Amino acid sequence: MSEPKKLFIKTYGCQMNVYDSERMVEAMGAEGYVTTDRAEEADMVLLNTCHIREKASEKLYSDLGRLRPLKDARPDLKIGVAGCVAQAEGEEIQRRMPLVDIVVGPQAYHRLPKLALAKGPQVDTEFPEEDKFEHLPERKAKRGPTAFLTVQEGCDKFCAFCVVPYTRGAEVSRPVERILREARDLVSRGVREITLLGQNVNGYHGAGAGGAWTLSRLIRALAEVEGLDRIRYTTSHPNDMDDDLIAAHGDLPQLMPYLHLPVQSGSDRILKAMNRKHTRDDYFRLIDRIRAARPDILLSSDFIVGFPGESDRDFDDTMDLVRQVGYGASFSFKYSARPGTPAAEKAEVETEVADARLQTLQALITQQQKAAQVAMIGREVGVLYEKPGRLPGQMVGKSDHLHAVHVEDPAGKVGELVRVRVSASAANSLAGVRIS
Repeated sequence: MSEPKKLFIKTYGCQMNVYDSERMVEAMGAEGYVTTDRAEEADMVLLNTCHIREKASEKLYSDLGRLRPLKDARPDLKIGVAGCVAQAEGEEIQRRMPLVDIVVGPQAYHRLPKLALAKGPQVDTEFPEEDKFEHLPERKAKRGPTAFLTVQEGCDKFCAFCVVPYTRGAEVSRPVERILREARDLVSRGVREITLLGQNVNGYHGAGAGGAWTLSRLIRALAEVEGLDRIRYTTSHPNDMDDDLIAAHGDLPQLMPYLHLPVQSGSDRILKAMNRKHTRDDYFRLIDRIRAARPDILLSSDFIVGFPGESDRDFDDTMDLVRQVGYGASFSFKYSARPGTPAAEKAEVETEVADARLQTLQALITQQQKAAQVAMIGREVGVLYEKPGRLPGQMVGKSDHLHAVHVEDPAGKVGELVRVRVSASAANSLAGVRIS
């Protein structure tokens, strides 16, 4: 019996790319491929790219350069580039790197097995009319206790800095029944926590019984799935946090008390230039409503500093917003122009100024994160064990508030959902004691 072919896949970027990589692995698995963590022994190497952050293309070409010796030694090695950089640059990737055999966009990866069998270079960056999810094989592999589940793709917001509408396309929501079917299947194979994914996930409007469903209605239906103990969702836009979704945070114990709600800037002038279509006061009022529904919720956000035209006053407004809201975690980035976006045509803030602002903001964010973790000491939280820890008898999992928690529990098992009393806070995690 011949050895199965081996697939090495490297995933860049967001959780949606992690989900997409899992589905590509399953698609190639139906063709007899098994995964390997060593590119040197693979029959196919696939780089699943992200175009959101700075130097995405440079990272890709650097990785492709490191693969050249493998290709030279084994000309039959298939090398593929998937994801948003593939969508944005298409045939340019193969022109610059002739070693690449396959370029496939994020809406066409269900056709990856066919591309892998074809002779010669292949490029598929079309936005197909068919539902790619219906053309992927059933998910059969045994699962860990957590899983991502894409429910919505693309975005119609057209923020001036964002490439998503051009690489992922317009907003498309998956039908309700297909999502519920996939969720039930995941739970049947050991999943206890599902994170719903979308570039604008709270703009979900999938077809279901009685017409289009909102994200809150979908979450309420998922909360009825027996064995699904935890539900999360990301990433959200402030303009799509409707009343029922806010209420769900107070109504449903399965919906975890953590919300990632990007604001990007605290300056009304910059928010307008970004085409965010909300003000800082709109955001403050929204935060008040969310906290009224779920007082213990932990909030996180995204911030961009050095957006074209950002003044010292604008940056001060961002710092003020962060202080007023008080985040448990946040992600901050220095603006980098994405080709084809409106902001890319504008003059950028001086690098030294943007660097200094980023350091100042990150210092405040770190301070707030540490304070939020210290405030957890002595509290009782739920922890879903995901893996053994580095120390003997230790288990590691995520708390309700998405903190990593290390628990001394020699009898603990992966997949257990236990009650833990937090005993200490470290740099990026908590320690706790299991409550009998």
